[in-house]
Amino acid sequence: MDAGQVFLDEPFRSLWAGRDPFVAVEALAGEVYRELEGRRTLRTEVAGRGYFVKIHRGIGWAEIAKNLASLRLPVLGAANEWLAIQRLRDLGVDSMRAVAFGLRGRNPARQRSFIITEELAPTISLEDYCLGWAEHPPSLRLKRALLVAVAQAARRMHLGGVNHRDFYICHFLLHLQPPPTADRLRLSLIDLHRAQVRDITPRRWRDKDLAALYFSVLDMPFTRHDRLRFLSAYFAQPLRRVLHDEAPLLARLASEAQRLQARFARKSAAGEMT
Repeated sequence: MDAGQVFLDEPFRSLWAGRDPFVAVEALAGEVYRELEGRRTLRTEVAGRGYFVKIHRGIGWAEIAKNLASLRLPVLGAANEWLAIQRLRDLGVDSMRAVAFGLRGRNPARQRSFIITEELAPTISLEDYCLGWAEHPPSLRLKRALLVAVAQAARRMHLGGVNHRDFYICHFLLHLQPPPTADRLRLSLIDLHRAQVRDITPRRWRDKDLAALYFSVLDMPFTRHDRLRFLSAYFAQPLRRVLHDEAPLLARLASEAQRLQARFARKSAAGEMT
């Protein structure tokens, strides 16, 4: 990624003509979803259409060191999301559409960047949609179609060199227009700010994504048969072969899910104490 790069599509190409986009993006107003020292996320409207704006102002060397000490890769800016969106588009995986992107500066601790994506509406997170099945269960055909759609999106993503790093079911949005049916549904994958893009996804990172997805559906009305159907679709192999060839993965899914549950419990406890 270059030290300086700007991409503007409409309406921001016309709206910001002759202006410094890094100044213009800071002036955007709307509903703020997150406000941290080095990052701001908000929803804005232009000509009656919604857009999500993520502004990164540099996280500083202290935060970078903190992440590395915790064996976490720090998110330095909007470049991850920009690159992942482009790659997913090339892979045929529905995601967001970026209409503006900017990157400025070589110093990773002070690098400034932003990305603006079109709002996906009307949609519902797949997590919320599935939780509603207790009161309003879907048809068996629709349930199976959704399982296969998620599996195929995950398969294309991983085979195409992208791993998400926050691969939870809540980060799939189900489009509601037209109303989803087994023969006509659309899912879009969002929240790609931690994604990594390579030529080949390492197995370690593939398995981390799958474990996160598995963890995120533990409390949902999915049966063991549903999970096996997902695995068969993800690997595009008969189930018997998947169970044989991927036995280490299946064992890891269970242990990794337990680790994530423990981590979630610690975060919840810490939140309750603050």
